[in-house]
Amino acid sequence: MPSVFIKTYGCQMNERDSEAVAAQLVAKGYELASSETGADVILLNTCSVRDMAEQKAIGKMRTLMTEVRARRPEVILGFMGCMAQSRGRELIDQLPDVDLVIGTQKFHRTAEHLDAIFSGRLEKVVDTDEEKGSEGSIREHLLRGAGASRSVTAFVSIMQGCNQHCTFCIVPFTRGEERSRSIQDIVSECRELASQGVREITLLGQIVTSYGKRNVGSLNGISAFVQLIEAVHAVDGIDRIRFTSPHPKGYGDDLIEAYARLPKLCESAHLPVQSGCDRILKLMHRGYDRQRFEGIVEKLRKTCPTIGVSTDLIVGFPGETEEDFDATLSLVRGLEFDNAFLFKYSPRRGTPAAELPDQVPQTVIEQRHAFLLQTVNQIIARKYQADVGSTVQILVEGPSRRNTARLEGRTRTNKIVVFEGSPRHVGELMDVRILRAGNFTLYGDPAIVNLNGT
Repeated sequence: MPSVFIKTYGCQMNERDSEAVAAQLVAKGYELASSETGADVILLNTCSVRDMAEQKAIGKMRTLMTEVRARRPEVILGFMGCMAQSRGRELIDQLPDVDLVIGTQKFHRTAEHLDAIFSGRLEKVVDTDEEKGSEGSIREHLLRGAGASRSVTAFVSIMQGCNQHCTFCIVPFTRGEERSRSIQDIVSECRELASQGVREITLLGQIVTSYGKRNVGSLNGISAFVQLIEAVHAVDGIDRIRFTSPHPKGYGDDLIEAYARLPKLCESAHLPVQSGCDRILKLMHRGYDRQRFEGIVEKLRKTCPTIGVSTDLIVGFPGETEEDFDATLSLVRGLEFDNAFLFKYSPRRGTPAAELPDQVPQTVIEQRHAFLLQTVNQIIARKYQADVGSTVQILVEGPSRRNTARLEGRTRTNKIVVFEGSPRHVGELMDVRILRAGNFTLYGDPAIVNLNGT
């Protein structure tokens, strides 16, 4: 059977989509290639959030066309995901050697389209139409088995699409309107994963806190999303629950209180603030102001003092002045996030922000980004250093990505811990004493303090 290599750009949603497509192809008899070198099919799962991500994918495809297709003219080349959805046939017009373009609601059709190309029934395929029910069409997972570290964590997609329409974001155009799976369907998937040794679930959605507003609704003051967390919490074998990405508007009191009453819900909250300036937040169409955001973080830390709070920040949004940027700096210094992901504003075709006046010069964006990054990193380094000497619980996920002779796991607050241990510890919950802190990594005592796994 043909072999397939999938390269993924972008977010965790894209990683999950690639995994599901790969699993479906394997079920159809395809083999997974470890690299593009000898693969019969090469698929690029693309991101459209920033222009750089699109340019990387296009540049990669040009390289494949000149280097791989030249040696092996029979290889099939394709785009999947957000850029495929937004550009469609334009990609084949621009890059004639591309054979396949699969949109975000058509991932589950990948195998049948590849079969059509291999059989000669079709020469090229562009499939970016909407498809009702696509939010529940992908459940497959690639969980490593014999001879390799088994997967003990898994992403579970709970919804597709976004109705927020932030002025800088193209996601509502590439992922469509919000469509949520049923609680029963999601819980069934989590049970299947638990039966295969998965102990930690991360619930995925463009805005997970919007889950089920239409088809589930609130019950006795409990939002649909918190109802879902409660249902997953009841699944035997699942010890930890995370979710990403929420929206600050979705952090109601019921979700904040869930951290105190649901022990499987990890003490970790990713709250994308984007800016510390009310004027910029309004231009972004974020739906909250600085005071409301600060109030959410204050409530979270009061309810759960050990919680790790991370955020996203955009630098150089159109019209951002030095005073606006200073407001973001003061927010970062005041709230002292445990982690922060910084992005340079990138105009996206078709979004309202791309048409706003007073676009910030790239040189100014670069300067502000560098200064904010330095500020953020100083705060994070101090917080990681404060963990030295403490004892933390980790779920051992497998070999360290940087040094396979060691193991790594994550704390409940979502910090990576590297330590020396045996492969038999993979999948175990254990307590480890922190000896030192590196850049975004903690290093644990090889002497395991207390083994709680089974």
